[in-house]
Amino acid sequence: MSTIVNPVPSAALSTLYRKLNWRLLPLLFVCYVFAYLDRINVGFAKLQMQNDLGLSDAAYGVGAGVFFLGYVLFELPSNLMLPRVGARKTFSRILVLWGITSACMLFVRNVPMFYAMRFLLGVFEAGFAPGMIYYLSCWYGPKRMARAIAIVFIAGPAGGIIGGPLSAWLITTFEGMGGLAGWQWMFLIEGLPCVLLGVFAYFHLCNHPAEARWLSNEEKQMLQRELGAAPGGEHSFRAVLRDRRIYLLASAYFCIIFSIYAMSFWLPAILKAQGVHDMMQLGWCAAIPYVAAGAGMYWIGRRSDRFGERRYHCAVPAAVGAVLILLYPSADGNLVLSMVLLTLAIAMMFMAYTVLWAMPSELIKGEAAAGGIALINTIGLCGGFWGPAVIGWAKTSTASMNPGIVAVGCVFLCAALVIIASKPLARRDRILNPVQVEQVL
Repeated sequence: MSTIVNPVPSAALSTLYRKLNWRLLPLLFVCYVFAYLDRINVGFAKLQMQNDLGLSDAAYGVGAGVFFLGYVLFELPSNLMLPRVGARKTFSRILVLWGITSACMLFVRNVPMFYAMRFLLGVFEAGFAPGMIYYLSCWYGPKRMARAIAIVFIAGPAGGIIGGPLSAWLITTFEGMGGLAGWQWMFLIEGLPCVLLGVFAYFHLCNHPAEARWLSNEEKQMLQRELGAAPGGEHSFRAVLRDRRIYLLASAYFCIIFSIYAMSFWLPAILKAQGVHDMMQLGWCAAIPYVAAGAGMYWIGRRSDRFGERRYHCAVPAAVGAVLILLYPSADGNLVLSMVLLTLAIAMMFMAYTVLWAMPSELIKGEAAAGGIALINTIGLCGGFWGPAVIGWAKTSTASMNPGIVAVGCVFLCAALVIIASKPLARRDRILNPVQVEQVL
């Protein structure tokens, strides 16, 4: 039976992680709320700006997804530089630039400008999400990684919960004020807080535990022992590039991101097609699936950590969510049944997303983790372009979103199949041994 190296008193460790949680997670959570909000608020803007700019459904779908092309091109360089530049400067730079770009969406006047601004938004946000995962791996041992990721990434659903009603309120309340359309005010008001967050992050964050003045020497040593207990040594980025498991995770992530952003960018339009026309009612209805997603993410993250199992905790929600999406066209015209299927399916998408991101830190150690995580994210985020575009093309070609939604269900099912087909970690490399499981329980 495996033994724990350099055991740390559980009470002292719990106190230490409570301090880390309160110091690190709230800021990262708020930043990611705005990251997700500034990605998907274009779904509400579409309901007004489509007529103003002369956007077809296909052009909107491409423009919504173009964000990810910019993100993908600059993702890997951003994260390879992160260990050298430091998280503090990296996150500050990302927040300030994407906040300015998001606010400047109000100047969009035509389709090419729409494409250009969405592309730049992706360029400037590149590296943020995988950078946060790498940053958390510098502070949290593998026994607590999935929960830390779940808490921070619940910000995605939180962005949807807040963003739906907020975006709807801004569009309706500020319409025509100062000669600007409601969607222009929405981009301005939701973009500028990121600039302030970037300034705050520069002065608040520490690059790694050794720099944390708010930790005592004993706490730093305790944390180092906890992190050092993780299995495996450091890896080079070249070795990461040759590891087929990285590409399996990236393929599964592509399918998950394809599905999440297809539904996120088109959710307001899907609900409108079901008969929800009032903007504020639309905002509240769009928030409901994200409430379920947030609860599901927290539950699945804790459960995955408790059992030390990742593969099935990711694959089962993906398979269930895919079936629910494939059933959606049968509920067309029934708002209540449509909401039930959408709510459960979107919750399953975010649950699979959460557990998948706990896997890379088990495979990659050391500074190469930043590049490896970025590689997975770079490949996977290509799905963020294709998902919204597929629904847009389907809507333009057939006058219905249902064929595109069925395609989303098929792709999401592929995520489950890829995860199931991937080889699990060897027993000696699994995150928890039986003694550790007993401690977590």
